[in-house]
Amino acid sequence: MLTLRDVVDDPLPLTHHLALNDAPDSVFRPLVHTDANRLAGFLAGLSPGTRRLSTFDGYGLATAQELCDAIARYDKLRLVLEEVPSGRIVGLFEFSLDLHPADVARYRGTGIHLSTTDCRFGLTLADDYQGRGVGTHIFPLVTDIARRFGKQRIILWGGVLADNPRAIRYYEKNGFRSAGSFTGADGARSLDMILDLDAP
Repeated sequence: MLTLRDVVDDPLPLTHHLALNDAPDSVFRPLVHTDANRLAGFLAGLSPGTRRLSTFDGYGLATAQELCDAIARYDKLRLVLEEVPSGRIVGLFEFSLDLHPADVARYRGTGIHLSTTDCRFGLTLADDYQGRGVGTHIFPLVTDIARRFGKQRIILWGGVLADNPRAIRYYEKNGFRSAGSFTGADGARSLDMILDLDAP
């Protein structure tokens, strides 16, 4: 079973070269400490609409540096989709290998008991990569990573906004099922969704 330190010591097992439809060749790989400037460019380029759907503490170099500094320090595993040869980061894929108590309590209220074999996941794509099937192309790599870390189920990190039908369809297409709804601090309604990695 992989650990975060294993990924830092040898990122190659989680590194994949991809040929995407109508897009430059790309590499899907773990975030590394030297990615701060390119990650800042990715965050800064997100439109207001995308920022509403994928919220970060900020959208500049300070936040990018925080994410890079956090590598293997906490429970987070972050991977990027990088264009080749430009080096432009066009996607950020985030795992939280531990669970937040609020998530545990919320899911318990729907009869789902989360455990250490569950993890959280979220993704953000550059605006010009959305709606092009990129997320679906990469999703088998996402589930493989979760399994390598000993996880049996994936829940959505922060849920998915109820008024984001494209994202809901994406998750349903990739095997997620609804697990209730909740209202966030901003008053927006979101859906919880869960994927059983052992389901046929």
